[in-house]
Amino acid sequence: MKAPVNKIIPFSNVDGPGNRTSIFFQGCSFKCWYCHNPETIHRCVNCGDCVATCPVQALEFQGDKVVWDQNKCVNCDTCIKTCRHMASPKVVEMEVEDILEKLQPLKNFIRGITVSGGECMLHAAFLKELFTEVQKMGLTCLIDSNGSIDFSRHEELLKVCDGVMLDVKAYDPIFHEALCDHSNDRVIKNLHYLLEKGKLQEVRTVILPKYPEENEETVRNVARIIQDHCDYKLLKYRPFGVREEALDKMGRVIASDEEVARLQKMAVEEGAIHTLIV
Repeated sequence: MKAPVNKIIPFSNVDGPGNRTSIFFQGCSFKCWYCHNPETIHRCVNCGDCVATCPVQALEFQGDKVVWDQNKCVNCDTCIKTCRHMASPKVVEMEVEDILEKLQPLKNFIRGITVSGGECMLHAAFLKELFTEVQKMGLTCLIDSNGSIDFSRHEELLKVCDGVMLDVKAYDPIFHEALCDHSNDRVIKNLHYLLEKGKLQEVRTVILPKYPEENEETVRNVARIIQDHCDYKLLKYRPFGVREEALDKMGRVIASDEEVARLQKMAVEEGAIHTLIV
């Protein structure tokens, strides 16, 4: 079994508790306006635009496929900036054994792994196999998800998963559809289901400066649902990495400290006493 991996960050302290290795899988079911890594959304279409712009010739055509030479690459990301398809030519198809090999020298320095994306739950069968082996190493396994995949259909995966970090991008279904190009029906269902199963590690909402009413509706409703059962992280919107055509809708201003603090206070008053600002 293989899965497309966009990148692996050996050490991260922002993807769950403790020092963790973060694994980003390629492919996403959402197309969020404010996505800060849009190169993870689609698979490479082998158009070749990046081959022409790579400054170190780390990309070339082999037949009709763009092939990446990791040894030549200097990680300048020119290929990602060039791509018009929200993809990356540097995705690697990896087996579970390939990831375990990369974790082996790290295992004494990390608490566990966090799988992200894109949307890692598009590769749920692969994650089950990966988590089973990673837990044998004495490490914890967390899922970072946008909630678009029904977790109730993956009970066996949840048995080997230590927790889920769930994004609730918007509570209002109409705004969520506009924001993410996808319904939030399954997201809200997953919010309740994971809470019931005791698998909700944390919930995250990005606070968008141009949409104060939508922010308030989302934070208030999420806080009422989760209460004191898990962390609720309010992430200040930042324009860095957002694709140019989405900046008109999102703006170029970081969410203000005052507004995020107000929403934090409101969430705590609604019962989400573990609300944090990031």
